[in-house]
Amino acid sequence: MGKIQVYDNCGGIEGLKLIEPAVFKDERGYFMETYNYNDFKEAKIGCVFVQDNQSSSVKGVLRGLHYQIKYPQEKLVRVINGEVFDVAVDIREGSSTYGKWYGTYLSAENKKQLFIPKNFAHGFIVLSDYAEFSYKVADFYHPNDEGGIAWDDPLIGIKWPMPDGMKKEDLILSDKDRHWSGLP
Repeated sequence: MGKIQVYDNCGGIEGLKLIEPAVFKDERGYFMETYNYNDFKEAKIGCVFVQDNQSSSVKGVLRGLHYQIKYPQEKLVRVINGEVFDVAVDIREGSSTYGKWYGTYLSAENKKQLFIPKNFAHGFIVLSDYAEFSYKVADFYHPNDEGGIAWDDPLIGIKWPMPDGMKKEDLILSDKDRHWSGLP
């Protein structure tokens, strides 16, 4: 089948990769490989994904910024319904881009994926009326291992796009996400 197009070091941050799969369309619809180990290994993404997760959210939900403390995970994220603005923040100790963020629009329409290395914080905001978000992870879920950063941490300065007709105070956050502090 087709190969993937990989854009390395997104936002100047080493390890972040934006992926565009080959999409084959005809009168019936389309077909694409969302993951092929050999293609990803060739793109220097050699991790083994052990778990698939999926969430659904309504417009204005902001999830994140989350990271794992003792068991960091590599992630491959994509949207299968709707549109989100997806963000990764470098929290690698000693990294020259520590605290730097990269954001991109992921949607069912553009079919892009983002590969997020270990030791990054991750979050997204739903821009469409509804979105389904899918992600592969390279380690299993470990209870009590989640850390977080305030989505609006001024030291990071993420430029979150607001869904049509919404203001920051209208965003829908979990109680946990309302109370994270700044960069670790």
